[in-house]
Amino acid sequence: MSLETLFALSNLTIPFWLAMILLGWWKPVERIMRSPWVAIVPAIIYVALVLPNLPQVLASVANPSLAGITQLLGTEYGATVAWAHFLAFDLLVGRWAYLDSRARGIHPLVMAPILFFTLMLGPVGYVAYLILRGIHSFMQGRAIEAVVDTVGD
Repeated sequence: MSLETLFALSNLTIPFWLAMILLGWWKPVERIMRSPWVAIVPAIIYVALVLPNLPQVLASVANPSLAGITQLLGTEYGATVAWAHFLAFDLLVGRWAYLDSRARGIHPLVMAPILFFTLMLGPVGYVAYLILRGIHSFMQGRAIEAVVDTVGD
């Protein structure tokens, strides 16, 4: 299978993102998102690409340098590996934020832009959610719980 095809298949996470962002209030979406299997496609693609090249990949990441990582990621292979990694782990972070927000009673309309930023810019959405989570807990009178929960997660 070509790298272009594998790159495109990694994007099969998009329906899960759209469901969380646009239908986050709907119980079937919450049930689906409770499964860690939602990120399996890009995870399998990542594993399938990395395992045959494990010695080279390990050499680059075990003792990382900017030059070594640039050499690894500066290829179609490296970009496809990185993209699958981003999509798998960003979805797992988004899934956590979505489920955590549902448990805390944060409205899905408030979560929609945060989930969008998690999809587009992973850590930006993650940080935004942690801030929202703290503000929400503070406004609910649980300021100490917000700090302890964040540290405990």
